[in-house]
Amino acid sequence: MPTKKKSSSRKYGKAASKSVEREMRAMKQGKLKSGRSGKKVTSRKQAIAIGLSEARKSGAKVPKKKSATKKKSTKKKISRKKSSSKK
Repeated sequence: MPTKKKSSSRKYGKAASKSVEREMRAMKQGKLKSGRSGKKVTSRKQAIAIGLSEARKSGAKVPKKKSATKKKSTKKKISRKKSSSKK
């Protein structure tokens, strides 16, 4: 039975971990605000997302968003359909 090898490298860097940790502390203290609306963040998942977003901006090792890759692929499909219909 073949077994899969796990990659030894980390998915998230140490800087990303620190950023998420800082945002979680702010959320627990009630100081974390949402970027657009300015409302207080109460969700754990939302706090993690804010931390990862800030880590991405600062250049820390964080995987790309999955939603961003989906949008690109649909744009390519639309442009292919337009170019094929012109011929």
